[in-house]
Amino acid sequence: MGKVDILLGLQWGDEGKGKVVDVLTPNYDVIARFQGGPNAGHSLEFNNIKHVLHTIPSGVFHPGCINIIGNGVVIDPIILAKEIHSLEKLGVNLKLSLKISKKAHLILPSHRELDAASEAAKGNSKIGSTLKGIGPTYMDKTGRNGLRVGDILLPNFRERYNFLKNKHKEILRLYNYESNIEQHETEWFEGIELMREYQIIDSEYEINEYINQAKRILAEGAQGSLLDIDFGSYPFVTSSNTICAGACTGLGIAPHRIGEVYGIFKAYCTRVGSGPFPTELDNQIGEKIRQVGHEFGATTGRPRRCGWLDLVALKYAIMLNGVTQLIMTKPDVLGTFEIIKVAVAYRVNGYETSRLPYDINTPIEPVYKEFKGWMRDISGFKSVDDLPEELIRYIEFIEQETGVPVKIISVGPNREDTIVRD
Repeated sequence: MGKVDILLGLQWGDEGKGKVVDVLTPNYDVIARFQGGPNAGHSLEFNNIKHVLHTIPSGVFHPGCINIIGNGVVIDPIILAKEIHSLEKLGVNLKLSLKISKKAHLILPSHRELDAASEAAKGNSKIGSTLKGIGPTYMDKTGRNGLRVGDILLPNFRERYNFLKNKHKEILRLYNYESNIEQHETEWFEGIELMREYQIIDSEYEINEYINQAKRILAEGAQGSLLDIDFGSYPFVTSSNTICAGACTGLGIAPHRIGEVYGIFKAYCTRVGSGPFPTELDNQIGEKIRQVGHEFGATTGRPRRCGWLDLVALKYAIMLNGVTQLIMTKPDVLGTFEIIKVAVAYRVNGYETSRLPYDINTPIEPVYKEFKGWMRDISGFKSVDDLPEELIRYIEFIEQETGVPVKIISVGPNREDTIVRD
């Protein structure tokens, strides 16, 4: 009987999951996405060409690997079609490798309009939505109004679509929002036609059959643990469960079927959009991290906010996910800093705590521990033995604090820039 290994982000997303999944993929037969929508931007780089995947799992560049879009994902047919076409231009045959869950929900053009109307109505309290219609789609899912991929195979699909669209138009009228849903409909229905050409499956049965056949399966999440709808920095969160438990509901697998849980984190922290960020560096140091680390959103191009590593938040994410192995990305970005800081506790209302407060919007003062920087360019290093002593000390401190080993260190964007530790 096989197990499903899980790879997820431990911060606010953008930890480098796409690249790491791509590194791990050769060890797996099946890669499955379990939540989120096209706000994900999983960047993969090899042969010096950068590819950004939004919906399709990161195993597509490995021949023979099966890629499943799970029931927990929300799909925009327009974005999916663009992604399919760009991959086919690169010679990737998705007809053989891509499978889509019948129970995944569809993002309608009217969902995107609702997203924009809702965000505009919030004024100064915007949550920083990517305006891809993801939140409204999950709201329709929980409100039991949604359209699912399996519905596109039904004879009355167009009627169902029109019924939901008209419902959305009524809501948009209440917002007094000028919308133009129809301008996207032709392209949307073309995307639906394209989806019909692919394998649309009962993914929960198929994935459990793969488990019974002892196939090696890797489930990949989108966004990060601190954006989880229940445990993230609410309300500045995404609309799905980004933590390990989300893989159970997002793919239909039992908890005891979970094997290794790979938790991926940057050697520092970043965040896109609004919301609390205790270790944020709104200064020259933060700007330097942003420029050196190319910290701009893969999907939106928005500049990411940057700050020092937050161990309080990292330990929280490790606890929630039951992480068994840590993967560190981008320590190469910190190669020119003489002093590197790590938040080991928070000071809240005059008290020191090692827990995330319920109201993370309250003023939090990080308590830092300082480390001597490694002051050299480590990009392209191939072995642990090459790594500077200062970086090894930094890694060992994180291991000691979290109780979890750092097994992989990524020192650059390319697939080859990866060091595996014993």
